[in-house]
Parts: sequence; C-alpha cells; structure tokens
Amino acid sequence: MDIKMINKEVNFAYLSFLSIVAALGGFLFGYDTAVISGTISMVTKQFDLSPVMQGWYVSSALIGSILGVSIAGWFSDLIGRKKSMGLSALFFLISATGCALATTMDILVVYRILGGIGIGMISIISPMYISEIAHEKIRGSLVTLYQLAITLGFLGAYLVNFKLLDHSTSAPLKGNHLMDLVFIKEVWRGMLGMEAIPAAIFLIIVFLLPESPRWLFMKNKENKAVKVLSDIFRSKERVMIQLKDMQQALSKQQLSTWETLKTPALFKAVLIGAAIAILGQFMGVNAVLYYGPSIFEQSGLSGGDALFYQVLVGGVNVLTTILAFYIIDKVGRKKLVYFGVTGMIVTLLLISGYFYTENTLSFPSHFLLIFFLAYIFFTAISISAVIFVLLSEMYPTKIRGIAMSISGFSLWVGTFIVGQLTPWLLETLSPEGTFLLFAIMCLPYMYIIWKLVPETTGKTLEEIEEFWK
Repeated sequence: MDIKMINKEVNFAYLSFLSIVAALGGFLFGYDTAVISGTISMVTKQFDLSPVMQGWYVSSALIGSILGVSIAGWFSDLIGRKKSMGLSALFFLISATGCALATTMDILVVYRILGGIGIGMISIISPMYISEIAHEKIRGSLVTLYQLAITLGFLGAYLVNFKLLDHSTSAPLKGNHLMDLVFIKEVWRGMLGMEAIPAAIFLIIVFLLPESPRWLFMKNKENKAVKVLSDIFRSKERVMIQLKDMQQALSKQQLSTWETLKTPALFKAVLIGAAIAILGQFMGVNAVLYYGPSIFEQSGLSGGDALFYQVLVGGVNVLTTILAFYIIDKVGRKKLVYFGVTGMIVTLLLISGYFYTENTLSFPSHFLLIFFLAYIFFTAISISAVIFVLLSEMYPTKIRGIAMSISGFSLWVGTFIVGQLTPWLLETLSPEGTFLLFAIMCLPYMYIIWKLVPETTGKTLEEIEEFWK
C-alpha cells in the first residue's frame, strides 16, 4: 500500500481515524466471543453442567448473535450505520454488567444472549461502515482493521482470564463482599464483567463518527453526504466522481426489500455469501477459540497452563492479522484463501494425528501447541482476514444491509451449531475425529472461493456490482 500516493487523493489520517473507531466494535466482538473459553470449567463446576448444558452455556450468546444479525441490516438501513453501532455497544455494556452479577444459570444465559445481540449487530455494521467510507485501493486493509480489532479482543480476553485466575489465588478482599465475589471467589464473574469497560468507551466515542456517505445519499441527504466525502477526499473533483458513482449505482437498483433479492443475479450473490459465511465456521476456528483451554486440559495441562497456551494462541492471531492487514490489498483476497486454507487442512490433520497417536507415541504437549499455533496462523491470514472484507464489499449498496444480514445470519447459525456440538463431538467422535471432520470441511469452502467468488481487490464498490449483472 503506497500511503503517499493514497494521501494525495484522500485525507488518510482522518480516514484511518474513522476506520479505527468503527473497528473498536470488533474488539468487543472478540472479547465477548473469547472470554467464555476461560470460564467454562468454573461455570460447569459451579452449576454442575452436563456436556449438553455446557454447550448451551457457550452457544447461548450465539442465539443472540443470530438475532443481532437478523435485525442489523434493517436497523442500519433505517437509523444509519453510526446509531446502530452505538446500539450494539449498549447491548455489550448491559450484558457484561449482568453477567458479573447473575445469580442463576438462567439469568447468566439471558445476559449472554444480550451480549450476543451486540456481537451479531456489530459483526455486520462495523465492516459495512468502513467499506462504505474507504478508498478502493485500501479498502481491504481498512476493513481488516476490524478483524485485527477482533483478534485484539481475543487476546485481551485471554490475558484477562489468565491474570484474573492468577489473582484469584490471593487473599480475600476484606470489607468488600461484591469485589471479593467477582474477582476472588467466583472469578469467572470478573472475566465476563470486565467487558463493561471497553463497551462504555466505545459507546461514547462512536458518536465522534460521521454517518456513512452512501447511507446518507441513499436517504436523499446529498448535502450531508457531500460534507462527509469532502472531509475524506482532498479534491472536489473526486467528491463529484464518488457522488456520480453512487447515483448511477442506486439508480439501477430498486429499494432494499426482500423482493429485490428475487433477482437471479442478486440471489446468487447472497447465496454465495451465505455459503462461505456458514462453511467457514465448520473449519474448526471457533472450536479452538471457545474450547482451546478445555482441549489443552484434555492433553494433561493444568488450568493455568491451558489459559497461558490460549494467550499464545491469541498472540499469534493478532500478529498474523497485522501481517494480513499489510498484504491483503497487494496479494488479493482469493490468493490468501488458497494459501491459508491449504495450511489449515495440513495443520488440522496434524492435530488429529496427535490425538490419534497420543496413547501410543506420547508426544509432548508442546507439539499440540505448535500445531494449534500453526493452524491459527493459517486461519488468521486467510478466512478470518478475508471473510468480513468480502461480505462488506461484494453486495450492491441498496441491498447491502439485508444481504449482509443474511450472510451474517448464516455465519452465526454455523457458529452456534459448532459451539453447541463441539463438546458432543469431542466426546463422541473423539478429538482426532473432530479435527479430521474440520479438515474435510475446508474442501467445499476452497471450491466456492475458487469457482464462484469474484476477486474484489482494487475495485470500487460500484465496479464489483457489475460482476453480478
């Protein structure tokens, strides 16, 4: 990415600021998703959960995510991208506070579902907002900021879990029963509740953002759209070009209704997006993120060591996503998928082989860690970095809200199924069978990307629309 050349056309510092603020929603997404991994064994013990109930505790938030993506597109089209991000931040804040203070398993699940609504909404709206303000030459990198924020949220959750578990072994906090309960006696409460801090920060700073110029133009607020575009682009000529492109694109589309999606070309685009969204969840990444500590404990590690290993997983995830940020607009979306998914297949087979030979060859647990870290590297540089970029840029403007909701719905349905079934799969198919299944599921994903998905690198959103006509 040639920053100097891009900076001649756009206010790169301002555009980066807008993208970073919007991407902070991804941090909440990542934290809320990953924090559960460190609490599973403690919550299971405290509430005496069966494997099925354990899966429900983990996947209950995903029910909320499904609800969230179902309304995200409608809300973002109705009240705007900016206000919708603020609403999702409010869900995160309520969820974190409620989880920390929950008195029963049922109440805990209710607040996890509310947090899931925030996840579902922000998973659609943040990348959509970034894609709609970004210059086409750096759109992939800027949307990848959102994925980077997710991985930072993962890492933040793993670090908080690790440090709070270590802190919980210290002496009780005298004179403060609530703090003693949340951070010492039942430390899982503190792990879940710490999300309230970044949620409150995001709720405040999201109102520093302008509204998406494409949404403003779609709502016949051309003057406001021009103002936002003038702050982003350095020349009036480029602002007028953007307006003309948006006008031409919108004039060719009907209103964003479900009837519009019956158009064969648009239905095909939505179907392909939904397919790669749901298939991506059956390739093992969420099993590692949710159940990593539990899987490590099965290999003979203590709870503290397992959480430390998960911190390393989060660190690799972050560093690899930073690498993807720098190369996604140079290498291209599809090439990253080919490289990464091939590596995922190999590492999943190695993980399966480790568990298959565990009782006969007795490899050290460090081998399993190496295989997991390699798997996370290949995942983070491919499907994790690419999926939100593709979904945010492959649909026409007028159906983008609804289309992304459908794709997001598919993504979270897949995530829910994986989250719910993983404990059962590990018990029924064994770890080796489970990871072999994940390796097999990589094959149809690779085929769809190869045959049916356009390369979107370096193209304007309006140029991408032409592919589906």
